[in-house]
Amino acid sequence: MEEARNVPLHKSPGPRADEAAELKESAWVIMLFCVACGAVAGALLPLLARLLLSLPWAPLKGPAELLTSLPEPVLTLGTTAVGVLGGLLLGVSAVHDSLSVRVGDTHVTLTIRDGSQEFAREEISALFRDGKHLVVLAPSGMELAREHCGLPWQRLADTLTERGYTWAREDPYRAEFRRWVPGTPGLPPGADALLRARAKARKDEDGAEEARELRGELLRLGVVVRDEDKRQYWRVVSG
Repeated sequence: MEEARNVPLHKSPGPRADEAAELKESAWVIMLFCVACGAVAGALLPLLARLLLSLPWAPLKGPAELLTSLPEPVLTLGTTAVGVLGGLLLGVSAVHDSLSVRVGDTHVTLTIRDGSQEFAREEISALFRDGKHLVVLAPSGMELAREHCGLPWQRLADTLTERGYTWAREDPYRAEFRRWVPGTPGLPPGADALLRARAKARKDEDGAEEARELRGELLRLGVVVRDEDKRQYWRVVSG
């Protein structure tokens, strides 16, 4: 899911000073939200099909006629059930892709999908929000992580600063980014080709994982990439 979701967190007692604080989205809330949205969409489908049939220029009249040929309440119950199933599948995907952040006195751990990234305090210079993403910066200016985050930003910022980490209000290096166009000078050898491939992957509906891998390849060359709409912006980390 591309948009950040404002959902309640698991409630737990406040951590002691020597305990790590973990922030994560409630899997049950995500599932219920997605299922409810799917059910509403499914229930409205017959109405939308009838609306299509009332328009002389509307496309997909064949499927709409087939759908509305079913008697009620079978039609509405059937489309609602399909919507619930779709919402359930979407919810499973959303839970799998949700980010949890564990903040300790010596380490910050990001867990998403089936993997975790752990960063020692001395490896981190700052953390900040960039749109819908949580970004972790190294003292060199290199991005250690950039993950889609649906956690409440203020609570995340407060938790980090309470533990002594630096929460930046914006990217400290934002002014250094330049918009990428094919053949842009100043890039390390091979970076332009990777940016071309990444631009193509971002246009593909199934290219999110490939774009993520290409971002990693660019980081190995010392090139940090940020996205804005359909555009790519880059900066080079010196040293």
